[in-house]
Amino acid sequence: TYLALFAMMRFVLKREGGNVGLADLLMTVMVADAAQNAMAAEYKSVTDGLVLVGTIVFWNYALDWLTFRFEGFRKLLEPAPLKLVVNGEMLRRNMRKELVSEGDIMSHARESGIESLQDIAAAYMESDGKISIIPKK
Repeated sequence: TYLALFAMMRFVLKREGGNVGLADLLMTVMVADAAQNAMAAEYKSVTDGLVLVGTIVFWNYALDWLTFRFEGFRKLLEPAPLKLVVNGEMLRRNMRKELVSEGDIMSHARESGIESLQDIAAAYMESDGKISIIPKK
């Protein structure tokens, strides 16, 4: 079971660990549960567990492929970036919607070498949950 899971993860999920999306995280949890059942002898054979794991991996790959290939699926499955700051002004409604504090934005701004809110042209909450900062020129 371990070798089959390793092979599936190695050849299907080629992203870095820090770049996994919500669908990849969900797939990992589901695969862990399905594999646990296969290893705990709750299935009649290891093959039953591997078929379930293979099905989960297939659907994860299929959804990734559809979002890559078709804009409509991307809009449906991945949220658009949400503006949090425009020209140094915080958009409090959007920040409340995503539970982002001023400290969160300033922390990301400092990581980008920006010390003042007034030096931010725009800040966005990206679809993967990260905050991106665009400095003023």
